[in-house]
Amino acid sequence: MEDYVIRATAAEGTVRAIAAITTNMVKDAMNIHGLSPLASVALGRTMTAASLMSTFLKGSKDTLTIQIKGDGPLGGIVVVSDSSANVRGYVHNPLIYLPLNENGKYDVAGAIGSNGYLNVIRDLGLKEPYIGYVDLVTGEIAEDIAYYFASSEQVPSVVALGVLTNSEEFILSSGGFIIQLMPGADENTISLIEEKISGIPSVTKLLSEGKTPEDILELILGDMNLKIGEKAPCKYQCNCTRERMERNIMSLGKNEIMSMVEEQHGAETQCYFCNSKYQFSEKELLDLIE
Repeated sequence: MEDYVIRATAAEGTVRAIAAITTNMVKDAMNIHGLSPLASVALGRTMTAASLMSTFLKGSKDTLTIQIKGDGPLGGIVVVSDSSANVRGYVHNPLIYLPLNENGKYDVAGAIGSNGYLNVIRDLGLKEPYIGYVDLVTGEIAEDIAYYFASSEQVPSVVALGVLTNSEEFILSSGGFIIQLMPGADENTISLIEEKISGIPSVTKLLSEGKTPEDILELILGDMNLKIGEKAPCKYQCNCTRERMERNIMSLGKNEIMSMVEEQHGAETQCYFCNSKYQFSEKELLDLIE
């Protein structure tokens, strides 16, 4: 199944919902960065959140960045998405391994740590980006994203994110959903959503059984006049270029570039997001100085 994000509304527009399947995206990230299964799950959940939240961006050049930094051995997570749900990301320690948690699942909370923060940065092309900041609550990512929405944006939200692997540590399924209450949502709607969500399997189990994002939203919101809206592809895609790397080198200043010329007779840069390497000769560095 191809990766995509689907938007929907329910309960006469008082409920907003987004769901996605991101299995191929997470497989690509695992292969690009050589991630351990635990790091794949942590990065995969965050990338899924970014692909879902990218649907809130309006402009074609808008971007959304999620940064998670805790005191655990994973170090941190950085994920960026554009308004077309082209997502890229990395973790500071790609080879993190920990014992399974008490529920027999990957210990994402232990990898991230309990003390830290979650940032959501929306660059809308204005003078300054919008930055939302919250302390980590659990390190389970979905719960922290829900807390961000409630605390920073005052929007009650249900967030489910998951990455499922098999015994050979291959990615079987990945995806998630966000359901948000808009102004005018009544108590009966809230109770019904809570009841529906408590009665369904995890999002990754549903996806592994062949359910689509539309099927998952139907299970939760089918009794509330669900209206499926726009569907769009999502994928792992980096936007790095040689020109961008040139600008990065130029930002170091003349003295630093001259040091590269004199000591290394050239330079090599590497993109954090896709690991692409760019070589610059001594002459090319001198041209940048000019």
